[in-house]
Amino acid sequence: MVAARSGRASHPADLHERFAGWARVRGGTMFHVNHEPGAEIHHTDPFAVPTGQRSPVRRLRGRLAAPVTLWTAPGPAGLTVSSTLVAEGEPDRLLGLIDPESDLWAAVEESGRFAVTPLGPPHRQLADRFAGLFPAPGGLFATGAWNETPYGPVPADAGAWAGCRLDTAREYGWGLLVEATIEAVDLTGEATPLLHYRGRYHELPV
Repeated sequence: MVAARSGRASHPADLHERFAGWARVRGGTMFHVNHEPGAEIHHTDPFAVPTGQRSPVRRLRGRLAAPVTLWTAPGPAGLTVSSTLVAEGEPDRLLGLIDPESDLWAAVEESGRFAVTPLGPPHRQLADRFAGLFPAPGGLFATGAWNETPYGPVPADAGAWAGCRLDTAREYGWGLLVEATIEAVDLTGEATPLLHYRGRYHELPV
């Protein structure tokens, strides 16, 4: 049983994030919270909610370092996701929280399958593109090399990816909790993970 796409109003914090992303892409100045020195004018987010006004739970979530993954589905559609969990068992399972109003969810709901790719430091711009924080002329998949799979396109330079079959989905908090069975795993090599922590990308120290 798959939950229907929700028509509810978005949480104010989500609206802020969507507006900020839109403004960064459409506006004359590109601002990026995951900045690199010299890459932009601002060093703080001009759209950010003041610290004292942020939800304590949202601030707590920001203090949990999370792996950055790319979810893709036939269509194609894709979305950057930083709330992915793998559970070993019989069968092996994968869970994640995604935006119920995203193009990715519409594609997953229609096809019943999707691919999950852990991203690495070289994928920062790709992660931003699929998060709506970086321009994507010609579409999200127009740049870069991709390998086609039955579960969706995966970056050609990915060190690993998993093919998943959708089991169920339900509203969970402001997101959609997706549960799936892992049907295929491709481990082509070791790769340093890209982490998201307190609004910025980080790498594990060598």
